Amino acid sequence: MNNQKEIQIQAQGVKSKGLPAALWALTISAFGIGTTEFVIVGLLPTVASDLGISIPSAGLLVSLYAIGVAIGAPILTALTGKVPRKILLISIMLLFVIGNGLASVAPGFFTLVLARILTGFAHGVYFSIGSTIAASLVTEERRATAISIMFSGLTLTIVTGVPLGTFIGQHFGWRATFIGVSILGIIGLIASMLLVPKNLKSDQTASLKSLPKVLGNRRLIFAFLMTAMGYGGTFVVFTYLSPILQQITGFQESTVTFILLVYGIAIALGNLFGGKMANKKPLKALLWMFAAQGLVLLAFYFTAASPVLSIITLFLLGGLSFATVPGLQLLVVQIAEKEVSGTEDVASGINIAAFNIGIAIGSYTGGLIVNSSLGLNSTPWIGAVFLLATVLITWYSIHLSKKK
Repeated sequence: MNNQKEIQIQAQGVKSKGLPAALWALTISAFGIGTTEFVIVGLLPTVASDLGISIPSAGLLVSLYAIGVAIGAPILTALTGKVPRKILLISIMLLFVIGNGLASVAPGFFTLVLARILTGFAHGVYFSIGSTIAASLVTEERRATAISIMFSGLTLTIVTGVPLGTFIGQHFGWRATFIGVSILGIIGLIASMLLVPKNLKSDQTASLKSLPKVLGNRRLIFAFLMTAMGYGGTFVVFTYLSPILQQITGFQESTVTFILLVYGIAIALGNLFGGKMANKKPLKALLWMFAAQGLVLLAFYFTAASPVLSIITLFLLGGLSFATVPGLQLLVVQIAEKEVSGTEDVASGINIAAFNIGIAIGSYTGGLIVNSSLGLNSTPWIGAVFLLATVLITWYSIHLSKKK
């Protein structure tokens, strides 16, 4: 009892100071994990050429990684529910370093896929528990902001990690990029060891028994659908952004790296803005953000052929594509707290899985479109259709929330 009181007093002290060091440790590790997830987008043509496979086949490195996350997030999160958070964070980063190390020496496509799936397991658990830890470190009215700060590590990878990783891959080979990502993982591991307090333990009763409770809640199911469809629409286009900019817009390979930097800046700004927007009423904020994102995706279908208009559209798209992330995570945590208390970590894990199911569906759909008679230039309007469905799901979720 005395230890519990001491931890509560320490937690209250941390909350009163604003942004605790543990939150920055989460952000640093998120940066490394985000880099390995998204850098492959800029390297698809390079990997495909080196391994002698088609670009849609290389796109499986995106979708199969996402499947690894989708499996790892809910199941491994549930199985590790009683493990102290610091020990779990350190173990996750070790797995992350091993996975990327294996990718850097993979002799062929099959081994590379296995390495990506293994790294995806680490990703899934990390963001599942990271969201609930970040939310617990601050006062209630700042939880979406805290989550957005943690996820800013993920989004900042597209500002720096993806362009730099793409540059390294284009000039020194894609294996060098994965070596660099492994080094980022080591930095994240050290940050967790130094900055995350030892008394940061799980107070949840997370277990596999929690899964039926979460999946049996109608409001959570619709929240997961919002996540999957919204992110799916983004990745129909984002997975094939590099080929679109080279083949349709007409940019040189070196210019694409710069455009990814601009896109990443927009994502980082949109993530922080979206967190502030979603602090009080996440559902209403999400409705407007999804609608705006769908319109911009549709606009990109018409502007992709213009160098100037495509960059403007991509900046807007970047700002909107990841602005919904903190609101979606907060919404899931809020519903779980209210309706299936004690399952917050597992619910958060399933939502991380939903993000990555959306990525897998979106990137796979994009590959089908690229290989079909519709072609690469049709991916933006197909993505807009995903967002239309997301808007309808969100509208219905608002209707459900009013019944409670």
